[in-house]
Amino acid sequence: MNLFVANWKMHLTRAEARAYAAELGGRIGDGLEGRELVLAPPFTAFDAARDPRGRWSLASQNVATETAGPMTGEVSAGMAADAGCRYAIVGHSERRRLFGEDGDVLSRKLRRCREAGLVPIYCVGETQEERDADLTSATLIRQIETLRGDLAEAPLVVAYEPVWAIGTGRAASPADAAAARVHLASLLASRRDLRILYGGSVTPENARDLLEATGGDGFLVGGASLSASAFEAIARA
Repeated sequence: MNLFVANWKMHLTRAEARAYAAELGGRIGDGLEGRELVLAPPFTAFDAARDPRGRWSLASQNVATETAGPMTGEVSAGMAADAGCRYAIVGHSERRRLFGEDGDVLSRKLRRCREAGLVPIYCVGETQEERDADLTSATLIRQIETLRGDLAEAPLVVAYEPVWAIGTGRAASPADAAAARVHLASLLASRRDLRILYGGSVTPENARDLLEATGGDGFLVGGASLSASAFEAIARA
């Protein structure tokens, strides 16, 4: 089933999240057949973004490296699961770049997700500098190595998000996205339950071309997902 994830990042208050959920629910009616929708709101808006009819799931945008303890400001994977999350985003380029999260940190977060019963949405992707140096393949290999200790039998979502395309309005070409998907599928051939998403300046206008070209499993959507109508349009691509 195709998966469409709305990563709100640090946007939308509880009131705005409630209004968004009401609009999205009205737009999709009884749900979108063959499509799984996920909202990843800020921690404060989990309850406001929840759908009592179960037409979409929730994802945490981040989880702590530890299960509990003196870590002021952190939220554990267990807490996110207890708040109703089914998924958790791990390794988003903003976490890697702004907070210095490396492979060791991310592998610990992946373990916490598994312990809490959360399905990781593990993000990978190259920077503009790596792309210009023809290091896209090497970068993906290095980032996928973080999954080495993760159980091959466990469900996994991998989101290819070229860093140069995130929030820039410049999406990868369908050919680039397709090539990355083929490479990732090869690297993860042992996985039994795998979905590979594309993320990076996805819009209602380019979603169909990207999805058809990659044969992908859906999208991790950033800025465009802040509009319920745009997110619904992308999910119908």
